[in-house]
This record gives sequence, C-alpha cells and structure tokens, in this order.
Amino acid sequence: MAKRLAGPPVAPQGEDFSFVSPLVKYLLFFFNMVFWMISMVMVAVGIYARLMKHAEAAMACLAVDPAILLIVVGVLMFFITFCGCIGSLRENICLLQTFSVCLTVIFLLQLVAGVLGFVFSDKARGKVSEIVNNAIVHYRDDLDLQNLIDFGQKEFSCCGGVSYKDWSQNMYFNCTAHNPSRERCSVPYSCCLQVEDQLVINTLCGQGMQALNYLEAGEFIYTNGCIDKLVNWIHSNLFLLGGVALGMAIPQLIGILLSQVLVNQIRDQIKLQLYNQQHRADPWY
Repeated sequence: MAKRLAGPPVAPQGEDFSFVSPLVKYLLFFFNMVFWMISMVMVAVGIYARLMKHAEAAMACLAVDPAILLIVVGVLMFFITFCGCIGSLRENICLLQTFSVCLTVIFLLQLVAGVLGFVFSDKARGKVSEIVNNAIVHYRDDLDLQNLIDFGQKEFSCCGGVSYKDWSQNMYFNCTAHNPSRERCSVPYSCCLQVEDQLVINTLCGQGMQALNYLEAGEFIYTNGCIDKLVNWIHSNLFLLGGVALGMAIPQLIGILLSQVLVNQIRDQIKLQLYNQQHRADPWY
C-alpha cells in the first residue's frame, strides 16, 4: 500500500466559507439603527410633553393623550428595532424571528385598519364628527389644541364641524341669551376670510357672526364645515395618501425580507459548520 506523503494538514473544504452575507447583515443592522434612534427621540418628546403640560383637554377630545400615545409607540418601536439590531449583529435567529413576526403583525394590522376604514367609512365619518365637536367644546382649554384647530380652519378654509354655527357648542361662543361671555355668538378669527397682504391679524373679525344667516356671514367668514372639506380633500388626494401608505409599508416589507434572508443564511451556515465538524476527523476528507 502506498504511504501518504507527509505534509501540513489540509483544512476541511469550505471551513472558511460563510453563507452569511455581510451586505445583508449590516444593511439590516443600520436599517434598524436608524429607526432605533427615531424611537428614542419619540419617547423623549413624549415624556417631555407629558411632564411639561396638562393633557386633560386633549384626552377629552381624543380619548388618548397624544404624549402617552407617542411614548407607547416609541417604546414598541424601540423593542422591535432593538431585536433587529442585536439579532443581525449577533446573528441570533430568535431575535431576528421576533423582529420579523412583530413587523408582520404591525403590517397586517395597518392593512386591516385601512380596509375597515374604507368599508365602514360612514362610521369613520361619525367618529371624526365626534372628535371635531369635542375639540370645539374644549377650544379654550388647551393652547396646542386651539392652535391645531386654527391651523385646520385656515388650511381648509372652513369653520366648525358641519357649519360655523357649531361654535355655539363652546361655552365662550355659545349664542344663547344668558351667555355672559364677550365672545357670545362669535367664531374664532381663523374662520374669517383671509385678506391678502394683511400685516396685522384682526382677532375680532368673527365677532357676532353666529347671529347672521349664511349669506350675510359668508361675506366675512367661511360658513362651510371642516368635515366636508376634509372628506373632499381626501377624495381629491387619494394618490397622495396611497403614496404615504406605501411609504410606510415599504420599510416594513424591506425589514421583513432582509430578516428572513439573513435567518436562512444563518441556518445554512449552521448546517455547514455541523457538516465540517462531522467530517473533521475523517483522514481522507
């Protein structure tokens, strides 16, 4: 029998090869790192907003404090992106699967919410009307809410929910005879027709407008409600809204795809390592 030539041991074939692509691994890592930092900013802003102001008016209108909502979303986003960051960096299948499943659930929930909002559009409109009416009632109770309503009325050139007379629901603008407020029968200045090149805003332009009929009031203020204006804006900007929804969905789908690709690569690498270990002792390998 011929003797084997003496020489340095030959390394098992494929020992230095890796199925895990550095491109996929670090692309997923930096992808999660960006959203991980965004989540920390969201939590910080939510905590600051919660500590620095009272939220009774906002909770009365929206049923959920925006600051608390921001904190909850930020913490959830922090947890998911943390799993993605550490899972990709350490090549941990459990963390990567957790990241992928969470993103899939969120994506499906958003899809279901969009379908339900489209199918039950009448109920969604009723809920929006309820929110707008509650916001009108608490207009003077919260400065941020007041600024938000003023911005919406100026942006959409509208006044109130259904009409300008909705402002009678507010205790300060209420048009009943026993209301002692100086703003009785008035509407906010944001309801007034905008004058070009106006240097000084007349905040009393809505004085007594609820006492006028539609034609008379229409010469000074917007008489149409904001709900119809909002619905018309949505109908005329469906492509824009679709683009926004797509822009939110694409990062989620990219994250799901990259995590699943990396998981499959890690599993293949584990199989390769087991194969090499089993054949390492074979003298003819």
